[in-house]
Amino acid sequence: MDLPWNDERSNKFITNVGLITTNGPYGADVMACEWTHHVSYRPGLIAVCIGPNKATHENIKQTKEFGVNLCSTDQSIMSSVAGGYTGSSYNKINALKELGFEFYEAKKIKVTMIKGAALNIECILSNEIPLGDHTTFVGEAIEASNNADKVPLAYHGGRYFVLNTNVVKPSQEERERIRRIIEKHKR
Repeated sequence: MDLPWNDERSNKFITNVGLITTNGPYGADVMACEWTHHVSYRPGLIAVCIGPNKATHENIKQTKEFGVNLCSTDQSIMSSVAGGYTGSSYNKINALKELGFEFYEAKKIKVTMIKGAALNIECILSNEIPLGDHTTFVGEAIEASNNADKVPLAYHGGRYFVLNTNVVKPSQEERERIRRIIEKHKR
C-alpha cells in the first residue's frame, strides 16, 4: 500500500525541517527535507531522504557531501521557498539572499550553510540506500555548530509549529513501579 504525500495518514507524523545545502551540477542549492534524521552518535550520522528527481539528489551523488541546517522557527519563509521551488529551475540561494537571509561557507566541505539555523552540520556521504521512491543519503558529520538561542521548527500536517509545551515524563517513583511490573514479566 502507499502512504502518499499529504494523505491524512501520512500527515500524522511530526518532523523537523532539514534545510539541505549542496553544490554540484545544479550549483549552490537548498531544499527543505522533511525526512532528516540523526541515526548514530558514534560516528555522528545524519540520514536525509530525497526524491531522485531533485537537484539536491544529483548534487549529492556528484559531490558526495551536503550540509544539514535544521530550520529555526524564524526561518519558515526560507523553508517554504526551499521546499516550494526546484533547484533545477531556480537559484534559491540568491532569491533567499534577496529576501534577507544570510549564508556562510562551510569550514570543511564546499557547500553554503545557513546562518541562523538551529543546528548546522557538514556531512561527507557515507552511504546511499535506495528506499521506495526516495534515496536515503547517510552523511558522516565532520563539523557541527549549535545555535543555542534558536529553536528548531516542527512540521506536522502541512503546517509549521513551535514546540513549547512539555509533556511531563513519569516520575522516578512511577518509573520504578513500571519497572517492577515489567520485571515480573521477564522471559
